[in-house]
Amino acid sequence: MNPAGILLDTGPLVALLSQNDANHARARRLFAECVPPFRCCEAVVAEACFLIGKVHAAGPAEVVALARRGVYDVAMSIEEHWASIEALLRKYADRPISLADACLIRCAEIHQEARILTFDGDFGVYRWARNRKFELL
Repeated sequence: MNPAGILLDTGPLVALLSQNDANHARARRLFAECVPPFRCCEAVVAEACFLIGKVHAAGPAEVVALARRGVYDVAMSIEEHWASIEALLRKYADRPISLADACLIRCAEIHQEARILTFDGDFGVYRWARNRKFELL
């Protein structure tokens, strides 16, 4: 069992809520192996609401309900980290980095957390605190 505090990316969150997602069973298994709450950011929640809303009208409310039930916490406010996030977006401009990705990298730095629940292979390339690797779940 993985302890609480694991970083949570958009893909697994959407896959958990969408039975038609190719990664649904994998997401269910991974969520079951981890103790909540996960840590994420506002950008992950926004992306998840947008993506799940395309396939399921009630999906955005389900994303929010997971937070209300304590499955994940918004672990940082982007407002306090503009300069760091901008620097990360510039550093990885040669990759398809999103605002959510940059915020999760910053979350790792703030909370000293390398474990991340993601389906995004770019987290194998991204580094936090300059040269620390993510542990992909």
